[in-house]
Amino acid sequence: MDKYQLSERDICTKFITPAIQHAGWQQHQFREEVNLTDGRVIVRGKLASRIKNPDAKGGPKRADFVLYGRPNVPIAVVEAKQAKFSVGHGMQQALAYAEMLDAPFAISSNGDGFLLHDRTGLTQPIERELSLTQFPSLHDLWLLYQQWKGLAEASAVKLVEQPFYSDGSGKEPRYYQRVAINRAIEAIAKGQQRVLLVMATGTGKTYTAFQIIWRLWKAKAKKRILFLADRNILVDQTMQQDFAPFGEVMHKVINREVKKNYEIYLALYQAVTGREEWKQIYRQFPVDFFDLVVIDECHRGSAPDDSAWRDVLDYFTSATHLGLTATPKETKDVSNITYFGDPVYTYSLKQGIEDGFLAPYKVIRIATDVDAVGYTPEKGKVDKLGQAVEQRQYNTKDFDRNLVLEKRTKLVASKVWEYLKATDPMSKSIVFCDDQDHAERMRQELVKLIPAAASNRRYVMRITGDDNEGKAQLSYFIDNDEPYPVIATTSKLLTTGVDAKTCKLIVLDQNINSMTEFKQIIGRGTRLREDYQKLYFTIMDFKGATRLFADPDFDGEPVVIYEPKPDDPVVPPEITEVPGTGEPEPPPYGPSPTGGDDTPPGGDTGGGGGSGEGRVKYVIDDVNVRVAVERSQYLDADGKLITEDYRVLLKDDIKKTLRAEFGSMTDFLRRWKSAERKQAVLAELADYGVPLEILQQAVANGSELDVFDLVAHVAFDQKPLTRRERANNVKKRNVFGKYGEQARAVLEAFLEKFADHGVQDIEDAKVLELPPFDQFGSKTQIRRGIFGSVEQYTQAVQELEQALYEQNELKQA
Repeated sequence: MDKYQLSERDICTKFITPAIQHAGWQQHQFREEVNLTDGRVIVRGKLASRIKNPDAKGGPKRADFVLYGRPNVPIAVVEAKQAKFSVGHGMQQALAYAEMLDAPFAISSNGDGFLLHDRTGLTQPIERELSLTQFPSLHDLWLLYQQWKGLAEASAVKLVEQPFYSDGSGKEPRYYQRVAINRAIEAIAKGQQRVLLVMATGTGKTYTAFQIIWRLWKAKAKKRILFLADRNILVDQTMQQDFAPFGEVMHKVINREVKKNYEIYLALYQAVTGREEWKQIYRQFPVDFFDLVVIDECHRGSAPDDSAWRDVLDYFTSATHLGLTATPKETKDVSNITYFGDPVYTYSLKQGIEDGFLAPYKVIRIATDVDAVGYTPEKGKVDKLGQAVEQRQYNTKDFDRNLVLEKRTKLVASKVWEYLKATDPMSKSIVFCDDQDHAERMRQELVKLIPAAASNRRYVMRITGDDNEGKAQLSYFIDNDEPYPVIATTSKLLTTGVDAKTCKLIVLDQNINSMTEFKQIIGRGTRLREDYQKLYFTIMDFKGATRLFADPDFDGEPVVIYEPKPDDPVVPPEITEVPGTGEPEPPPYGPSPTGGDDTPPGGDTGGGGGSGEGRVKYVIDDVNVRVAVERSQYLDADGKLITEDYRVLLKDDIKKTLRAEFGSMTDFLRRWKSAERKQAVLAELADYGVPLEILQQAVANGSELDVFDLVAHVAFDQKPLTRRERANNVKKRNVFGKYGEQARAVLEAFLEKFADHGVQDIEDAKVLELPPFDQFGSKTQIRRGIFGSVEQYTQAVQELEQALYEQNELKQA
């Protein structure tokens, strides 16, 4: 067979594989058709599907060959192309895959030879052509790899060669987990004492940490290891799942009791630290007891110098410190980069979505009228509890913290239920509130609204640090196979680490002023579970937190952000104020105020409906609240935020928008008349945030009006005609008298379509394929056979439109 007729797979089998084997590579040292990514999930309305075509944008990525220097170390990628292409045709693809895998060599081949690219820069030229018999050997490439990575010591090489843990099931790290593990191992092998990994929530940080610890422990490079987390459930999950292979050498520190006969220790930071010295049980271990300290979610505690975790790190100063975080960017304290240095590897939320490992998301922004313009009580206003309400303007940051508008809470709850009822009432949902009192009020309002809550008390549960009954339900909420609880109302307890894989709705009714906290909250929904029909999640935002989407660093690049005012010091202060309260923020860590393990201090604060300590809270039940603006948005395949729906329910706002767009009634008539296709005007309206369905909602009988009358009525106070009235007026004037019988029948059918749906149906050529037009023949037969030509058909439709919108049919209201 002619070589030029061979498929890409044939080229691999007949030429590339023999050349690799001829160079001495064994069968277990290279793999063919290695899947790297799963293919991005695309969301269209309520439907979502994964891109499965490898050739499509966002489709799954698959390397033709991956060669391994050691079982866990990819060293080269080979991309094959058909013989009709040049030898270097696949180089750009090979380089992209090599970069993903952290492999130093990219190779392209068309079956005639090879083009080798040396990413290490240690050989010259960087790219060179090789014949089929000159494929490089493992020995040659491994020596260059060691140089590239700076692995000179035999002990360092031995550590890098230590294999991953395998349970025999075939599970292995994803490509980015492999890179993260290897980068951390290499850094530690070279003696780096502080190591930082940045991995988006849902990408398997704990599994990655386990593999790092396993390899270090098996190689006896680190004999005693301490793993710190900030939630009791996280420690238990870790022991039962990812860390289970450690078995009897693993121990959880509890009851402030020190045991020194284990090798792998897991602890809740509250269990080993405290402001009082007697609580600092970590000091009962010798300072050199641990060889490695791993800090999960290290952005929360390791960065500030007065942090409790920092105390632990400073005590075990001789140990290697490995920090894991999904959100290294911080706004109030020095970034953890200040302590750990630059991350050895970053895998962002944006990259995870592009690769198809994380769920894309929609955003629904809803602003109430009091959030949009604020609320100022009248003079002498007394709240529900008899307190005189301070007269000032209250804004979003005040609601549910300093001032409770009960009807606002009721509105938020109604919108949450409206969304769930329209999508899936059994979708796991988390409602983030400002404090425990707010979470309880939200629970009550949801229970009043939702019929299923009456038959099952666990449908809606408040899961906060002060409620043992609620906390007891946490394990059920995160269990994929447990239907209840469906909705969890909380404030801080579910912000980090809790692995709710099937959570489909995240509601933000909490003031969020930290990018870190925002990303952690959103991380509760990023897991993908196709087996549970969880392909995307929705964020419903009532307090404007999603403005952070506009941040170019949303993907999680580690950056210190501190914005001092003119009189502020350049160095970030050690204690900052909680915005809008004037009270100092409690330190990030310390003893739990509730006496339990699960809640960080300063988290779920507030209790009854009156006031918290040092802060007055007004409760008002007689102020009406309504929706001002509602938007639905999502990130497209390029990571851009796209507006899918925009609902403006204030008629005055619509009027202002339309007048700003069209000017006067005369200007609007001119635009409408000059538009060759009226659909263009519809598109312009949608671009300005006022699509047809929103216009229809602004008028009592809006569903019966065409877009022309809607604009004329709402923006310019013209008396509207219904679509049916306009259609009947045309029929009365015998506009179609000059046409033949069949042409008149087609145009009369168009009038009926207009009366039912509007002008957009007239202009859509596809309508000719639908009843009743199909009785006249095909689309071509109608346009050419009945009307004589496409041009004559188009002219007839345009004359019909002109007849429908005769200016003399507008009457001043």
